[in-house]
Amino acid sequence: MRTAGYAAYLVGGSLRDVLLDRSPADWDLATSARPDQTQSVFPGSLYENAFGTVAMRKGQETFEITTFRLDHDYADHRRPHRVEFGDDIQVDLARRDFTVNALAWGGGPDQPPALADPYQGRADLDRRVLRAVGDPDARFAEDALRMIRAVRLAATLEFSIEPSTLAAIERRADLVRHLSGERVAAELEKLLASPTPSLGLSPLASTGLLGVISPELAAQRGIPQNKVPDEDLWDHTLRTVDAAPAARPTVRLAALVHDIGKPATFADNRFLGHEIEGARLAEELLSRLRLPRATTERVVHLVRQHMFAYQPGWGDAAVRRFITKIGESSLDDLFALREADNLGSGRALDAGGLDGLRARVAEQLSAHVALRRPDLAIDGNDLIAELGVEPGPHLGRLLDRLLEAVIDDPGLNDRPTLLMLAQANLEGED
Repeated sequence: MRTAGYAAYLVGGSLRDVLLDRSPADWDLATSARPDQTQSVFPGSLYENAFGTVAMRKGQETFEITTFRLDHDYADHRRPHRVEFGDDIQVDLARRDFTVNALAWGGGPDQPPALADPYQGRADLDRRVLRAVGDPDARFAEDALRMIRAVRLAATLEFSIEPSTLAAIERRADLVRHLSGERVAAELEKLLASPTPSLGLSPLASTGLLGVISPELAAQRGIPQNKVPDEDLWDHTLRTVDAAPAARPTVRLAALVHDIGKPATFADNRFLGHEIEGARLAEELLSRLRLPRATTERVVHLVRQHMFAYQPGWGDAAVRRFITKIGESSLDDLFALREADNLGSGRALDAGGLDGLRARVAEQLSAHVALRRPDLAIDGNDLIAELGVEPGPHLGRLLDRLLEAVIDDPGLNDRPTLLMLAQANLEGED
């Protein structure tokens, strides 16, 4: 851009991460060039939106190049109603959220590259502090998502939040209700992907933000738990989330909501049926956050099933029934959730005989026993052709009874035996 006669700077989180010796997730640049001029410099680039951003791809990386701008009229606490392009990097930096993001490296076409740091963001980087640019109340009133981003950055960067910025979050927390579920979910997912999510989840609760996002989770604070001494239910949730593997985002999310039903079911120091209520509340929360349906269904299923109680005396048939109840594709996630829950409760990783159950499940799966209808040696067409069963729900129920018999005794899974069992079932109904 500079060789084409325009000012250009590396800005925002990209520069922040470089200065922290972190690998930037993406590259953001700011320029005095208008979007059409940027597209002329980079043929094939795409003008993405009305905010002056042009996306340019080079190899496997995408660079977002945005014209210097001023934002106006944040009446809905979410996005500017009007954008005005500018010619000065200083004005562009003034609209940014935190001082560590209000840094720029570059210059004009006839200038040597230099660091622009009008808000002492470099010093805040060295102190590992998040501080709002200018008046924090004004910044958060402009875009309420900045408050959630603050606690997310505190977790991902392992920074503290400067006191006046933190106080402004507490004052303005209620503005988060104006945000879309998608925007909140995007920040929450990034927070949960951090090495220690509790560093962000803890201030999310203490500032009042969690109470707006999920009153059900916020209600965990102060609920007693007979697990780790002097810790409440929210502390247990934080421990569980931190213990869940970062490489399994669905498990991290399930860890966050696995006990969401406990406050509503708390009576006589017990939480009877909390997994059932928790599954319902988890579905409501994740639907509000507009998460993909497949993600919501998996998390709700894990919450509903996380209270399984294994006994070493289970027979092989009981293990097979456990597999069919949970679903083979959900087993690893459920075991990972239980391990995190164990650690979050101050227990051993394999408490409750988890390693023994995992080994027995693996044994049954390696034996390729029938666990689903398609595993049966016959199907609905066989029952129609051989026994004259009419298509419909009755046919499905008959197949399920045959599957139950095979789960009890895998030796029954051959065509002649299953047809004989089906015939006996039909005669028994007459």
